[in-house]
Amino acid sequence: MQPTLEANLRQLLQEFTAGDPMREGVLWTNLSLRELSRRLLALGTPASRRTIRRVLRKLKLGRRTARKKKTMGHHPDRNAQFENLARLRREYEAAGDAVISIDTQKKALLGNFHRTGTTFTAETVETFDHDLGSAGQGKLIPHGVYDMVNHHAHIHLNVSHDTSALCCDRVALWWDHAGRAAYPQATRLLMLGDGGGSNSSTQYLFKEDLQGLANRLGLERRVAHYPPYCSKHNPIEHQVFPHITRACQGVIFHTVDIAQQCIERAKTTTGLRVTVRLLDNVYETGRKYAADFTHNMKIVFDDHLPKWNYRAVPECP
Repeated sequence: MQPTLEANLRQLLQEFTAGDPMREGVLWTNLSLRELSRRLLALGTPASRRTIRRVLRKLKLGRRTARKKKTMGHHPDRNAQFENLARLRREYEAAGDAVISIDTQKKALLGNFHRTGTTFTAETVETFDHDLGSAGQGKLIPHGVYDMVNHHAHIHLNVSHDTSALCCDRVALWWDHAGRAAYPQATRLLMLGDGGGSNSSTQYLFKEDLQGLANRLGLERRVAHYPPYCSKHNPIEHQVFPHITRACQGVIFHTVDIAQQCIERAKTTTGLRVTVRLLDNVYETGRKYAADFTHNMKIVFDDHLPKWNYRAVPECP
């Protein structure tokens, strides 16, 4: 009995695939349709690429990219904190208080460096063949503040260092330029953020700078952190940053101005707006919190999951 096209195709897939160790019977192959056609011809069952594509569809095999979806860990208080985050958002929004999501997007090299994506150009764009930071003008750090009530993202660009002081300054800049006008009756602010980085939940320096920010603006600042391994759920991560990435794809960031123009073009049909400002202060690394801060700290920790939920209340002058 002569082997059928489908049988030979299955044989090729078995020979040139690697099994998924997590799921028995799940296979993948990166052979092209042209290569599959050539090998099927050698097996005595010639088939065009269109025919092979039809048979693959019948076998429920298609080209797919890997998805970053499996979490690397699961904290026992994960669900409890997500329920707390949802409750806080409802409470603050109902009271007319500000709710923002903060984070830092991936840093980008400034200079003639390759960037993923394509653009319409009259000629081929040539960039350096190595991403050596010393050949450029430093790294661009895009800090984001996402006003979740008004669907307005504020991106602050800096070429210094991602520190807790920078984190607090960008929130202050947002409040002075947009937040105060958007929430004229607000007496408090809810900040949602990851548990690491410049706004780390474990760093006293961030809490010291946060208290200074509350005193400077006279506004209570509540911080609610997402649990470990859950940064992808931070709203700015999936409601703002992907659209900025799309708006900037293929564009070479020769200067900060070029980056600013591209980021400002990001928008969605659901009403997302993006405003970009430059934050040209220099932020030094290696700062230490005051020696007596841990003893005199005015930060108010919640009774429920205090490591992720706390407030900086303005101190009376």
